[in-house]
Amino acid sequence: MSRTAATFHPPIPEARRWLEGVTFPEDRPLINLSQAAPVEPPPAELRTAMARFLEDPSTHLYGPVLGNDDLRAGLARNWSVHYGAPVDAGQVAITSGCNQAFAAAIAALCDEGDEVILPTPWYFNHKMWLDMSGVRAVPLATGDALLPDADAARALIGPRTRAIAIVTPNNPGGVEYPAATVAALFEVARAAGIRLIVDETYRDFDARDGAPHDLLTRDRWDETLVQLYSFSKAYRLTGHRVGAMIANPALLAEVEKFIDTVTICPAQLGQRAALWGLETLGAWLAGERAEILARRAAIETGMARLEPLGWRLKGLGAYFAYLEHPFAIPADEAARRMVRDAGILMLPATMFVPEGDASGARHFRMAFANADAAGLAETFARLAALDWPLAGPQGGR
Repeated sequence: MSRTAATFHPPIPEARRWLEGVTFPEDRPLINLSQAAPVEPPPAELRTAMARFLEDPSTHLYGPVLGNDDLRAGLARNWSVHYGAPVDAGQVAITSGCNQAFAAAIAALCDEGDEVILPTPWYFNHKMWLDMSGVRAVPLATGDALLPDADAARALIGPRTRAIAIVTPNNPGGVEYPAATVAALFEVARAAGIRLIVDETYRDFDARDGAPHDLLTRDRWDETLVQLYSFSKAYRLTGHRVGAMIANPALLAEVEKFIDTVTICPAQLGQRAALWGLETLGAWLAGERAEILARRAAIETGMARLEPLGWRLKGLGAYFAYLEHPFAIPADEAARRMVRDAGILMLPATMFVPEGDASGARHFRMAFANADAAGLAETFARLAALDWPLAGPQGGR
């Protein structure tokens, strides 16, 4: 079996195929809540700066494997201010998107047959990369609150466990992990001599002000903690693929081998745009965060309409809501029907859990980065109008 055959098909392209042959009337266009990425271009002032960067011949050349020195230093400064603890540029690597940061971390930490603990529901690309690397993903069930328990994680650690990998604010669940939860997982990892990988792709849209945890204030934190970040969401640079890893320099020396072999270096234009955003777009990014928080509030309002119909909001934060549905059919079937019956595309939670995990059939992930408050209100109106058989003793409407 090939490495790619060892895993499942990417969920986003799979869901897009459900749209084939479906016509959406003008008065009820498709509401696409499947992918967590902004579709609008970077702000005009950043695009203008990027046009200037294109005139610099060095923009079109290879750069340092671990990223441009000025961007590494800029992110180190940003990280130091945000977390209230010193971070050195030598602890920062720039990657071709946050997915590459995760892939590089796993390549540097794991051998074939090793294990990484992933809370479920999990981010599907993390599971896919582990599959393709020959690394076993050990599921850590998070229960009704969608929060990983440190004692449960400790019980899953074996001789081949190399890391615990979490995403906060969470994809797909939307839950913002409390500082105490992250700290407890850090202590479990440190005691076991393994790494805690914290994917903070959605950090800029956390509803909490200030640092979401205090791990960087701890002695020798980089011997345990590996932080991942993405510029894609913050500055709408999704197509330019700019991510980052903050970790021990010794680990980054191993990561350098991976990046040099796969992409040689991160793309120059995206790196320059990311640095310009870090240095210039603080107020603009605050406005983007405020808009996401407004949409979060719109979802809470919309849920008041759905809860009497049996729906439950299990998680909400950053770009995501995690919804439990009341219907007699499983989520993967319901998601396809929803395209035709309601003009809504959401991913079923079957795409985020291990095979055989019954929770997947009961839930959807709503990715609302591209739906404004009016679009979300229309979403909830359409969901409320679904007249499908209900599960359990309700029997029907």
